[in-house]
Amino acid sequence: MTALGDEIKPMSNGPHMHAMVLERAGEQLKPVKLPIPVPGAGELLLKVQACGICRTDLHIMDGELTEPLLPLIPGHQIIGRVDKVGQNVTGFHPGDMVGVPWLGWTCGECAYCISGRENLCDLAAFTGYQRNGGFAEYCTADAGFCFSIPEDYPATKAAPLLCAGLIGYRSLKMAGNGKRLGIYGFGAAAHIVTQMALWERRDIYAFTREGDEAGQSFAREIGAAWAGGALSRPPVELDAAIIFAPVGELVPTALRAVAKGGIVVCGGIHMSPIPSFPYELLWGERRIVSVTNLTRLDGEEFLELALRIPVHTEIEVFPLGHANEALAALRAGKIRGAGVLVP
Repeated sequence: MTALGDEIKPMSNGPHMHAMVLERAGEQLKPVKLPIPVPGAGELLLKVQACGICRTDLHIMDGELTEPLLPLIPGHQIIGRVDKVGQNVTGFHPGDMVGVPWLGWTCGECAYCISGRENLCDLAAFTGYQRNGGFAEYCTADAGFCFSIPEDYPATKAAPLLCAGLIGYRSLKMAGNGKRLGIYGFGAAAHIVTQMALWERRDIYAFTREGDEAGQSFAREIGAAWAGGALSRPPVELDAAIIFAPVGELVPTALRAVAKGGIVVCGGIHMSPIPSFPYELLWGERRIVSVTNLTRLDGEEFLELALRIPVHTEIEVFPLGHANEALAALRAGKIRGAGVLVP
């Protein structure tokens, strides 16, 4: 796996790239000029076409996720064109369009990996966290964890599928088959999940930040049957709820909103502490489950489904050098749909 620390050195006259680098938690990203990385055995060198931004990037920058490779190039929703193919790679060729997700490598040998639960591998390495990501003009990726992307799918539109879409898909599966689905936090993942749920003939009840009338309007435009503030009671009892907002206080709120037998799915990688709540909110065979990463099977299933529905991603595009401004807009809830960086 490529380590950024080995790449930060004075530039020669050789090939180079521009990247946005996190040097320390709590700081903004810095524009850096680096050598173009060389793919190792089993790796692809990709010329980045687009990279989505994600709340996980904020959790890494803020130090809430505590095991990053530093200094680090973030970004884990990458669409790239294969520039070079490393040794022992089959199935990919220069010029191919590929997608790179959060799950960047697993051991393939532990009990989780061999039982189809590679998302739980204790030794897993993650793109834009322990592997350098796509906030750059080039990146490397393990070919075994890349997905083929159709040539006619615009890179900026495809990028959010690689995390917002994948985590949304896994969260929707965890939520069961109930008809009335609540979604707390209506951002990139939610607007993709809504399209999948509507295709399955479910009803969507969207919860946004209090007073976020623009977000509620967006949810209704996408097809939500109802939209309101996060603390509002929906007009009906829900069969399930998915929480994308990283706010632990929403767990008891969602439990109050679901009917007996209902499921509350925590879809984020990080959440603030969940406050204590009376047992009666859980009683009635209500359940709380979390979604952890993704598997490659999730990716294959979701990308096929996204093309079949088809899923249309609402995006706002930012130049790579404006990554800090894009992330600030994401933090403030001012991005409609998904934010995407382009070199």
